Amino acid sequence: MLTLTATPIPRTLNMALGGLRDLSLITTPPAERLAIKTFVVEWHGPTLREAALRELRRGGQIYFVHNEVRSIEKIAAEVAQLVPEARIRIGHGQMRERELEQLMVDFYHRRFDLLVCTTIIESGIDVPTANTIMINRADRMGLAQLHQLRGRVGRSHHRAYAYLITPPRSTLSADAVKRLEAIESLEDLGAGFVLATHDLEIRGAGELLGEAQSGEMSEVGLSMYLDLLERAVRDLKEGREPALDAPLAAATEIELHVSAFLPEEYVGDVHVRLALYKRIAAAPDEPSLDELTAELVDRFGELPPVAQNLLRLARLKLAAKPLGIRRIDLGPHGGYVLFEERNAIDPATVIRLIQQQAREFRLEGPLKLRVTRPLADEQARFDFAVELLRRLAAPPAPGPQPSSPASGRAR
Repeated sequence: MLTLTATPIPRTLNMALGGLRDLSLITTPPAERLAIKTFVVEWHGPTLREAALRELRRGGQIYFVHNEVRSIEKIAAEVAQLVPEARIRIGHGQMRERELEQLMVDFYHRRFDLLVCTTIIESGIDVPTANTIMINRADRMGLAQLHQLRGRVGRSHHRAYAYLITPPRSTLSADAVKRLEAIESLEDLGAGFVLATHDLEIRGAGELLGEAQSGEMSEVGLSMYLDLLERAVRDLKEGREPALDAPLAAATEIELHVSAFLPEEYVGDVHVRLALYKRIAAAPDEPSLDELTAELVDRFGELPPVAQNLLRLARLKLAAKPLGIRRIDLGPHGGYVLFEERNAIDPATVIRLIQQQAREFRLEGPLKLRVTRPLADEQARFDFAVELLRRLAAPPAPGPQPSSPASGRAR
């Protein structure tokens, strides 16, 4: 199935971002096409009249969108009073089909100047000489709908203008303000995809298998939702059943009881520190951490010991996560390693570890490996954790393989 759209609805965009659909972007505009200047304004007669006259004087035509059939004639009369110079006609979806078709043919052939209409013109209309659109009560319309309506003008080499008419901002809902700010700020050509991502954040992702195009996301937020969806899609692609009962269990924790942070005297700005913490936690691999380390040294100078500890813990997490380790906790008197139910550690490796060093390792339950070796100083804990992860990741030795309850595969 191929979907072509200027503004994908949240559900469709969410499926693409989550990996359920492939996504391609066309970002090159037609030759000589100019961006549409967009203004959010309150109803102000002189402003609207000036905008209409500017279009008429350069030989252009105007759309005036009012999406309510019962009051459209009243609005058309007000527009006629504002711009008596314009020839005005009305179009909406309750007109007879042939009458509406003739109306659009007349508009295309410039037999009148200003079309007062509903959102029936939202798609499929291409009138190169119509280059100003006024949208009444734009606060009641969706972000994608506003973008589609705005796209009815600016379809030639002339500069086009869009006026979004709203009540005073103090009376608008928070979501309406967000939509209007987004559509006003993103007027560049090819901005539809960016607008769609704003729409996704405002409206929610919708039902993947249901009818609802939007949905509530305030409980978990967009980033967390997409993370959960990505994990489920990855499990399905790899032939595993998604862990829907424990979707957050995959986070790996490393606790070595050492100080690990970015000191205030090292990175003074709190917002920069928070951004760096986020980047360190989200680093996908060792090369990314190497680049981040080099950036820290370049921007702030030599790393203090506590910052070095933070980056070393991040490296341990990267090594532990693919093995299916949920938590490593090591202190002065030892600690434990907690496995995920599904892990990539060979059962023979755990058995061999216990057999070779029975005084230092033992199993406590099906998923917990107890460590009894004393690790008094910080460096000893880091070295021991690195060596332990190396041994747990080792391939199985040749020969008969014993089974162990510590492995998800053995279970």
